[in-house]
Amino acid sequence: MSTLQQTIHQMGQQARAAAHRLSQLSSDEKNAILRAMAAALRARVPELLAANALDLEAGKAKGLSGAMLDRLKLDEARVEAMAAGIDQVATLPDPVGQVLDDWTRPNGIRIEQVRVPIGTIGIIYESRPNVTADAAVLCFKTGNATILRGGSEAIHSNRAIAEALSSAGAPDHAIQLIPFTDRESVAVLAGMDKWLDLIIPRGGKGLIETVVSLARMPVIKHYDGICHLYIDKSADLAMSAKLAVDSKTQKPGVCNALETLLVHESIAATALPVIAAALRAKGVELRGCAKTQAVLTDVVAATEEDWTTEYLDLILAIKIVASQEEAVAHINDYSSHHTDCIVTTDPAAAEKFLREVDSACVFHNVSTRFADGGEFGFGAEIGISTDKLHARGPMGLRELTSYQYRVRGNGQTKA
Repeated sequence: MSTLQQTIHQMGQQARAAAHRLSQLSSDEKNAILRAMAAALRARVPELLAANALDLEAGKAKGLSGAMLDRLKLDEARVEAMAAGIDQVATLPDPVGQVLDDWTRPNGIRIEQVRVPIGTIGIIYESRPNVTADAAVLCFKTGNATILRGGSEAIHSNRAIAEALSSAGAPDHAIQLIPFTDRESVAVLAGMDKWLDLIIPRGGKGLIETVVSLARMPVIKHYDGICHLYIDKSADLAMSAKLAVDSKTQKPGVCNALETLLVHESIAATALPVIAAALRAKGVELRGCAKTQAVLTDVVAATEEDWTTEYLDLILAIKIVASQEEAVAHINDYSSHHTDCIVTTDPAAAEKFLREVDSACVFHNVSTRFADGGEFGFGAEIGISTDKLHARGPMGLRELTSYQYRVRGNGQTKA
């Protein structure tokens, strides 16, 4: 076994022991440590920025894009945002110990279903050093030990953040950062089912596919955010334009941004020119089906690939559909099952859409940009899952827990 393998396996063993100690902490004890973590980040701003400067210098030498360098950059405001986020997590209700259900059997046995930590969680992520803090504290709040594996581009920043968090009174090895950035470290972590209960990859599709192909334990993931907005025949035109613009342009480079617009053919001739003008005013390139091109003659022809592309840019595919049934069929075929929305004034059409679209988040008259843990009132999220087991949609603290059955009796036997 190589040094890398030995080190990561030892980290896994240490995480398992730390998870047991974490499970014994009260909510008040965890919250006090979280506040100490926030204070530690604030106290170490010079060290964090010095470490980040090394990553930025290396990133420039490697030719990272301006957008990538911005994702990597820390400054005093961003460190304060991390610290404030930890303080906020400390104020959130602790799901651990919550009784989900309880009942008493005819023989007198009492059964409770109770939320408990998952145990040990591996987080594999890229670029953003703030994920080190976000992931670690959300797992800590829910009593889970964490092994973090960040990208090579942020290694110095990630180390500095992890060291600050670990200095704040948490049980030893509750938060660990893998010191290696080799690809082999991902494979070793993904194969360590003896010590890890769950892996959550956060990053591009290539990273997620690699983790899924290697993992011997459950993986919570989302590959793409191919989100749809369907403009129904009874939609309010002004609302349709407003929601299309916000869903596409408010922040186009994120997973809950709009990628495909579907329009009912009975209103397309009236609605599309208005919606297209509003989108173009924001710099959006439009690509459309043949029916769309008949209405908007200067639109670029959409190809089959456009229906399956997460642009993460100011580009939008448009398709005119003959019915709501066709819209739902298109979404269920091409959507990444992230977030899809109907715009309509018809309550029956809305309810039918919400029942029939098979996505983690289904919206009625709401911008797709609201598919977010903070917007849902979770306070914080570790990511958005397009899986169906065991977490789906924005993942807050509850989604980082499992449950157990606690059964109490007074000597009952099967005999």
